[in-house]
Amino acid sequence: MLMRMYLRWAETHGYRTEIVDLQIGDEAGIKGATFTVEGPYAYGYLKAEAGIHRLVRISPFDANKRRHTSFSAVLVYPEIEDDIKIEIRDEDLKIDTFRASGAGGQHVNKVSSAVRITHIPTGIIVSCQSERSQHRNKEVAMKILKSRLYDMSLKEREQKLEGIVGDKKEISWGNQIRSYVLQPYRLVKDHRTNIEVGNVDAVLNGDIDIFIKGYLKILTSANK
Repeated sequence: MLMRMYLRWAETHGYRTEIVDLQIGDEAGIKGATFTVEGPYAYGYLKAEAGIHRLVRISPFDANKRRHTSFSAVLVYPEIEDDIKIEIRDEDLKIDTFRASGAGGQHVNKVSSAVRITHIPTGIIVSCQSERSQHRNKEVAMKILKSRLYDMSLKEREQKLEGIVGDKKEISWGNQIRSYVLQPYRLVKDHRTNIEVGNVDAVLNGDIDIFIKGYLKILTSANK
């Protein structure tokens, strides 16, 4: 649901998107997804969406039609330019290949073209199955890995300079930045800005500029 929201937001802003990896849940739904968004200031806007998101609804997968609360973590990383050097040693990588499958690609290859890279020192795992060739999937996965390592290095530097604890929250109640309530009433509330929107359908269809701009205004005011 969140992935669709962001992809539609990107579409309305003329951004180019690509689903790099899609992991289907064990029973139903999507367990995890990685996608890219390319366009002017894409990272600047979408970094406002990083955090825990809470959804309350009648689950379509529950035969008893009970109300369920679920949480999703949204992580946003910038694309790393070629002139920024991130050292990655070959011996620190575990590279596995597998067959592209599921809803993540229009083409399901008969050969093992999908790539999963594990960065052993940090435990970061990146997968890509959107491209037809194993070589291209590896290139995309390595690019994402570099972005995540770069983001990690920036956060570590900030912690050392400011003496603060990282802002990564546990995926649970009380840590959410925004709630999407579909039952027993309909409301989307951003807990950082206290902005509320009653048109839940519009929000889930990508109309999230009010939340993004509201949060960025707070950041701008705090930095003045």
